[in-house]
Amino acid sequence: MTAAALLLAPVSALAGDYFWSGDWYLKVGAAGFSAPRYEGAKGHLFQITPLISLGKAGSAVRFSSRNDNPSFALIDSGAFRAGATGKLIMPRDEDDSADLKGLTPVKFGGELGGFAEVYPTDFLRVRGEVRRGIRSHDGVVADIAADAFVDVAPNVRVSAGPRMTLASKDYMQAYYGVKPSQVAASGLAAYDPSGGLHSVGVGAAITWQVSENIETSAFAEYKHLMGPAADSSLVKQRGDRDQTLIGVAATYRFGFTVP
Repeated sequence: MTAAALLLAPVSALAGDYFWSGDWYLKVGAAGFSAPRYEGAKGHLFQITPLISLGKAGSAVRFSSRNDNPSFALIDSGAFRAGATGKLIMPRDEDDSADLKGLTPVKFGGELGGFAEVYPTDFLRVRGEVRRGIRSHDGVVADIAADAFVDVAPNVRVSAGPRMTLASKDYMQAYYGVKPSQVAASGLAAYDPSGGLHSVGVGAAITWQVSENIETSAFAEYKHLMGPAADSSLVKQRGDRDQTLIGVAATYRFGFTVP
């Protein structure tokens, strides 16, 4: 469009050029699940976490997982999506478990970063997230997951696939480190972890599309702590390398239009 044409174009036409113009969806909900009391723990605790996703409604999301953190798609071509993502981090201290007595508490905060997902085939999605800690820790975390999915009925979908997590030294230190000054109070051996592979695992889910806007699911996850996480004295002396999670989730999809 030339400068002259741009000046003469009606406001409504120009508005259509903005990336935010058009039909959008906002999916909100929650998941309730039984999970380890803290990363690497033996004992379990019932927890609730929000589920949020925002994107253009033009190309419907083929697949979503409870592992997907709240995200905003800046690029959405159907077969490929990418944008911003974030995760809420709840505090962790000795009130959660006596195992954590004497260790540095993890503060309430979050992680911000980006995500990208691609569909190599019509029944497979691969998604990766890279996030940087804010307040809770100063580390970087990367999650990679692949999910194969199949519709066993018009409104029922079964999915499963592998997961892998990598983390930087600062993240490992916040969740698995034991400083020499904390040995006496904690009763744990001093441990200064490096960054690297955090865990590998697998997840599965059954999703029921109750209506056009309501979706429910039941899911289970298993992960095996690796490397610096598995070598932590917290895990070796009081925890478990094998971590399991099982729960249910529900979301509601809202549609809206931005001029």
